[in-house]
Amino acid sequence: MSETVTLERASSKAPMKYRTVDADQHLNPPQTFWVDYLPQHLKALAPKIEHGEDADYIVFEGQRRKINLMNAQAGRTGQNFKMEGKLSDVRLGNYDAAARIADMDMDGVDAAVLYGGGPIGSSNVELYIESFRAYNRYLKDFCDYDRRRLCGVAYLPMRDPEESVKMLREAAAMGFTTVNIPGFPQRKDTTRSLTNTGASESMAAQAAALTGDPNAEKQYDDPQWDVFWAAAVELNIALTVHLGGRIVRFTNKKRLLSDMLMSKFAMAEVVAILIYGGVFDRFPDLRFGTIESGGGWMAFASDYMDRTWEKQRFWIGSQLKNPPSFYMDRNVYTSFIHDRVALETRHLPGAKNIMWSTDYPHSETTFPDTKQWIERIFEGVPEADKHMILAERARQFFRIGE
Repeated sequence: MSETVTLERASSKAPMKYRTVDADQHLNPPQTFWVDYLPQHLKALAPKIEHGEDADYIVFEGQRRKINLMNAQAGRTGQNFKMEGKLSDVRLGNYDAAARIADMDMDGVDAAVLYGGGPIGSSNVELYIESFRAYNRYLKDFCDYDRRRLCGVAYLPMRDPEESVKMLREAAAMGFTTVNIPGFPQRKDTTRSLTNTGASESMAAQAAALTGDPNAEKQYDDPQWDVFWAAAVELNIALTVHLGGRIVRFTNKKRLLSDMLMSKFAMAEVVAILIYGGVFDRFPDLRFGTIESGGGWMAFASDYMDRTWEKQRFWIGSQLKNPPSFYMDRNVYTSFIHDRVALETRHLPGAKNIMWSTDYPHSETTFPDTKQWIERIFEGVPEADKHMILAERARQFFRIGE
């Protein structure tokens, strides 16, 4: 939380030479931060924390549930993972900027791109939307500790183009260079939503911030969204989706591993809709990233999309100016954690824009053994390619340090 952050390092302006830029780290702020960042008239509605003997609990809108620790496992071995527990079980680097920098120093990370926390899964639509803004304000304060090393990614809803453009401009005004959107548009008017905030029936509102509605009538290739892509290009804002194709059922031991696999591959659908829908022809300068998706699938996806487009483009009336792999290499980026296949296929069409990450502090993280992981998976990769993948490509995509 903002009050836990000491600011003595924030005055450091010395230029940095970036050897490693982590394209995907996460924040896990305690739910108590909401009351500090929500508008005054909504503070009383914020989640609260109750401390129990067995675990700490989040109390919100008539429900009381244990704090889930699955996304805060950094520093533990797999044998010691805890699904639920207390705030005291959470490594301080999850939400304290000074501790995060210390962990980055220990792990050999020069700069980190930060994903995380919003929105609140509320049945109150105003609270839901304002929680995006509240999280973005919290994230700005967190990154102000050292903006050379901490690059936050703002979160936006995608229910309505005008609403999204307005919030995109707000994020840019706060200094954000990247925003994360759901993999698919959200519903704005639906009686089937459990939360009435744009989530489909099977999702909570927080899941909708990542996925949206794969069955939405007007997907991102619909011209109504062109005002949003145009604004992103105008503002030089990179756009990302984060595990936006499929939600992992983290509490279902039987389905967890298969869900995790499919959450990577499902990102290709989001990219394919943008490519085949001509979004990158209309907006050639748009930068779009699929984060925590791995990169080994990009070569296969590019080749497959090229071949099927060549066969089918005439009868479907495709207006694409170039093969899909062209847009993959020009517009589409992705991040991986331990993906040797991505490194081996980086020279194939459509597969070059890969960026490295640690996924700190999630259960897949390479922390605290990142240096050894880099040596292992980058064995035999030329230094120029290694530098591009470990640092320079992400520095450019996210505009690190700007």
